[in-house]
Amino acid sequence: MQTKNVLVVDDEAGIRELLSEILYDEGYGVYLAENAHQARQLLQQKQPDLVLLDIWMPDTDGLSLLKEWVQQGKMTMPVIMMSGHGTIETALEATRIGAVDFLEKPIALKKLLGTVAQVLQQGKVKPVSSGQGSEVIEPQELISESPALGFSFDIPFREARELFDALYLQYHLKKAAGNVPEVAETIGIERTHLYRKLKQLGIKPPKRLDEDKL
Repeated sequence: MQTKNVLVVDDEAGIRELLSEILYDEGYGVYLAENAHQARQLLQQKQPDLVLLDIWMPDTDGLSLLKEWVQQGKMTMPVIMMSGHGTIETALEATRIGAVDFLEKPIALKKLLGTVAQVLQQGKVKPVSSGQGSEVIEPQELISESPALGFSFDIPFREARELFDALYLQYHLKKAAGNVPEVAETIGIERTHLYRKLKQLGIKPPKRLDEDKL
């Protein structure tokens, strides 16, 4: 089987080294870039099968670099965005431009390897419209689903984002029967970050059934 090569673009040396070790141990070839300039060179020279691209970088941020690759017709490989300060709107913007997925730092090991393996197995680059890097989503498609979610689009953006976060986390908590560590592993964030988010949203994890027996 031919080795799949992953280009990791991140300005933090510790992150680059950690991702490199993890991916290398899983049998992937790894190229490392600490900024957009190095990423451009490696993309042209090595033609990786997948790119892990950090959003916040000092010279050119990841979203701008992603747009550049789309506009120049260089999106011959799937791109997964990464960020430690990501928001829902950032993730949506990244996928709108052409990224296939978004990983929030600190990235859980299982989430990282699962996403990388899935994307490489699919081997598809997200289609984008010419020149714009965006796909058209009919408003009716979104509106038709909002009643089932108990979600209204006629509210301020900040409230909509918080409501979506709350619905998303409540869904996973219910699915995991209130098991916060399981939810953290499933959605790919650190447990401490999840607890902070739940507290921020005023969500109290439901009592687990096995706790009644204690």
